[in-house]
Amino acid sequence: MRSPISGLFSRSLSFLHRTSPLTSAARHLCAVTSPEARTKNLERIADDLLNLNRIELYDYSILFSHKLGLNRYGSAVSSPAGDLPDASASAETKTAEKTTFDVKLEKFDSASKIKVIKEIRAFTELGLKEAKDLVEKAPVVVKTGVTKEEGEKIMEKLKAVGATVALE
Repeated sequence: MRSPISGLFSRSLSFLHRTSPLTSAARHLCAVTSPEARTKNLERIADDLLNLNRIELYDYSILFSHKLGLNRYGSAVSSPAGDLPDASASAETKTAEKTTFDVKLEKFDSASKIKVIKEIRAFTELGLKEAKDLVEKAPVVVKTGVTKEEGEKIMEKLKAVGATVALE
């Protein structure tokens, strides 16, 4: 029976062999250390890997594949860390792609509390007590996962009865 880690090593080593064959300069650098020292180092690494439990082996295999630039779909889809866009560009695309929003009740006029509760009951399927408890917890999200158009309609209705509402 083969250990689960041996398949990873054979795939990883074949990947390394295909993508980066040793040049003569790299071979020369490998020859600087003695073969006995390399063998002892590899044996120590192998012993350490054999002493890991299954969860640690799994975590190691994921870490090792990420270090090699692999992902679950293989090397063709993954990109090196240097090619990744900066965080601000990814944040801009995430905000541009947002399709679902949350309607958040910030605050309301105490005189219009009953009207706000009625409007909350109209677009949520809450009972009177649940809607009252929800309104009293303000600021609170009253509706999640709505489209922008639906969220704006809800905002207009709540603003008309005296509530301060935000679309997140």
